[in-house]
Amino acid sequence: MSDLMTVLLVTALCLLVISVTIVRKLTKELPKGVTRRRWFILGGLILLFFFGYLGFFVPKYGTLYTAVEILVTGILFFGAVFVLLVCLLAYRTTQELKRIYVLEVETITDPLLGIFNRRYLDRRLEEEVLRAKRHKLQLSLLMVDIDNFKMVNDTWGHQIGDLVLKHLTQLLVETLRHTDIIARFGGEEFVVLLPHTPESEALKLAEKLRIAVEKTPLHQIPELSMTVSIGSSCLLPNGDNAYSLLERADKAMYWAKREGRNQAVSFSDCEHAENPGSHPLI
Repeated sequence: MSDLMTVLLVTALCLLVISVTIVRKLTKELPKGVTRRRWFILGGLILLFFFGYLGFFVPKYGTLYTAVEILVTGILFFGAVFVLLVCLLAYRTTQELKRIYVLEVETITDPLLGIFNRRYLDRRLEEEVLRAKRHKLQLSLLMVDIDNFKMVNDTWGHQIGDLVLKHLTQLLVETLRHTDIIARFGGEEFVVLLPHTPESEALKLAEKLRIAVEKTPLHQIPELSMTVSIGSSCLLPNGDNAYSLLERADKAMYWAKREGRNQAVSFSDCEHAENPGSHPLI
């Protein structure tokens, strides 16, 4: 019987060390907040549980145990095993959730620039259009393209081209609002979704971005001038959809390029310029 009790004591101490170690690892994985504090509390309760086990077990060690005491010792021991299994499962679950989160982020993020990619943009654009229609909200969109980007790659190389893309991404993030959604559309083209924004305000933001790009040289190569052409469009009140909204911004952007580049143009303005007798779209 004493050999069995020795095995139970040693095993319980091992379970204590393993459980506390797992809880410490788990709390390091979690961000600061309520959940992390609760796991700290649980770690303290685990320690109390094991000290209670030892407080019951050690004073009787080496003496004869009654049947009830052996039963209580066994229940406490299997309780310790249960706590260990819960901690292991929680840790494995946390690791799996982190892995899933990383995979999800990778599927919607551009690997070079760290902003949203085309896949995310397509889904989010549909959602924002449906939300704007349902609640009768304003929604605008910017199409941003780097002027003469092919010339940059041909002259300076693709590594400098990547720096230019990163430079523009930083300016987009710094210039636009936190609520705006920035995504790489493809190549040197970017799309910015502007929820709750009328076209007039979108054009002001586009012009602010254009000026910021023009006046902020790439610090690695100050002599490399950089400009962008920007087209904007807004969601029309009737019969509009995500594809049409994107297409109008794209047409406005190419109109800006055709008219000399380094411009911010709304679809309403360029359509009115091409058809002077028509009224700008609202």
